[in-house]
Amino acid sequence: MNDTAPTPKIEPNRRAPGPRSGVGIWLDQHLYSFVSSLGRAVRRPWSTALTIGVMAVAFALPLGLWLALGNVQHFAGNVQASRQVDVFLKLDTPAERAQALAEQVRGRSDVASVELRTPEQGLADFRKLSGLDAAIDALDDNPLPAQLIVIPSGDDAALADALKQLPEADTVQHDAVWRQRLDGWLHFGTRLAWVLAALFGLGALLVVGNTVRLDIQSRREEIGVLQLLGATDGFIRRPFIYLGAWYGLGAGVLALALVIGAGIALRAPLDALAKSYGSSFALDGLDPARAGLVLVAALIIGWLGAWWVTGHYLRQTRPTDT
Repeated sequence: MNDTAPTPKIEPNRRAPGPRSGVGIWLDQHLYSFVSSLGRAVRRPWSTALTIGVMAVAFALPLGLWLALGNVQHFAGNVQASRQVDVFLKLDTPAERAQALAEQVRGRSDVASVELRTPEQGLADFRKLSGLDAAIDALDDNPLPAQLIVIPSGDDAALADALKQLPEADTVQHDAVWRQRLDGWLHFGTRLAWVLAALFGLGALLVVGNTVRLDIQSRREEIGVLQLLGATDGFIRRPFIYLGAWYGLGAGVLALALVIGAGIALRAPLDALAKSYGSSFALDGLDPARAGLVLVAALIIGWLGAWWVTGHYLRQTRPTDT
């Protein structure tokens, strides 16, 4: 009986696995930091919820103002698109001449459309709106003139000045002052929204920075050991940066939910108010592109807050050679 152990066969074509490349190690480290930072956030639900909630409110306030201004600008754009210049003709203007004037004005390049409203139509509308049928029936003559309702296609102010030169024009009504004031308020509101966004964004950055700072303080002994072992600042900083990014992304999602919920709560009373004025105006919500931009901005703010705090801490605690 042969007690000699069998000699293992050698496969010349098989090679031992070599060391991983630097890129592979770098990806592994990022993947580990990505998952471990999410785990740390989940293991502290109360602290995570408070941080995300405060940041979400800071994001939702300027975002809501931005959306409100966008809806006002949309409404103002509709109003300006339907702007009109009213030309009241002299009372002695014959109907044939009023019709000829309407055709003449309609042929201008800066006019989109012209509607001729006869004195009879104007009186009928006044009767319907005023309810003074008895007083109107007591009149011997129709006191209302013919009216041209002109919708400009270009500069309405220049068109109004040109229509004032018509010999048959008695009064030209063109209320452009209120639109200029509205534009001024919208410009101010837009600037205010950007200022608030900057202030609340700074506040969110400080919130996530303070939260990450507390996490760093709870792990300072672990960080000190890693520094003594020669770990780079990037290796130590990476999990905290991903933690800040998670905070920012969660706050962005919650801010979008808050704004969408506010829009749903306001939609019904706004629709009822618009219908009472005979308007079909409806709130415009966030489209996917703008919602994605909000999420990216929130993630960047969380990332920057964590990066700033960890960088400051590591610069103070990095051991020096003696």
